Amino acid sequence: MATGRTHRPATRSRGIPEATVARLPLYLRALTALSERSVPTVSSEELAAAAGVNSAKLRKDFSYLGSYGTRGVGYDVEYLVYQISRELGLTQDWPVVIVGIGNLGAALANYGGFASRGFRVAALIDADPAMKGKPVAGMPVQHTDDLEKIISDNGVHIGVIATPAGAAQQVSERLIAAGVTSILNFAPTVLSVPDGVDVRKVDLSIELQILAFHEQRKAGEEAAAVAGAADDVVTPPPLRADTAAAAAAAAASRKGPDGDVPAVMPA
Repeated sequence: MATGRTHRPATRSRGIPEATVARLPLYLRALTALSERSVPTVSSEELAAAAGVNSAKLRKDFSYLGSYGTRGVGYDVEYLVYQISRELGLTQDWPVVIVGIGNLGAALANYGGFASRGFRVAALIDADPAMKGKPVAGMPVQHTDDLEKIISDNGVHIGVIATPAGAAQQVSERLIAAGVTSILNFAPTVLSVPDGVDVRKVDLSIELQILAFHEQRKAGEEAAAVAGAADDVVTPPPLRADTAAAAAAAAASRKGPDGDVPAVMPA
């Protein structure tokens, strides 16, 4: 069974920046959508727009892969899918364990995108004895007492933590001691891990707080724009009594024989 280590150091040994590595899955998602529509080639501008980056950054990122496209033609979609998949290590099987099968863990277990992206959920693990043997996403949940054996038997090096915050650190330590070297952490806490262990944190509350900040800023900008528009409206000063009388007299002198102001004043 492949353990997922063959291509692990590839991007680092080739000097690909971490920021570029973080964007490769975005390019792969956009390219996969194009491939599913049988699109043979794509320009850097089109692909950049689909991935949400600028085209200059995309071309720079692809230069690290040794892919420069063809002027006037663009990039070969299928080749780029293969090239990025290989660089990310997705051309082989990656067994993954999910620890913590509450609402979030169960949702992750039911996510159908793992298999199509090179990942296989090898086991679902939970500390609740009542969960043991319960089927979730077609798999029986296993107890944390067996965590080390499960990881060893399945050659797992990637673990997903979806436990409450208070249990996450201990779970991470057990995963690492058993041989896991990469962790995707959904628990709302920061994990302390040794060198050589990669942790990616997904905190939904933080992402929502960031969105709230942007919403508040937009509301403030809109309020400022409305206030600025109101300040730009010039209200003419009221006429003094003598000025108003003079204006009324001038208007009366311009009336026609029927008392109406003519549409065209005589020269």
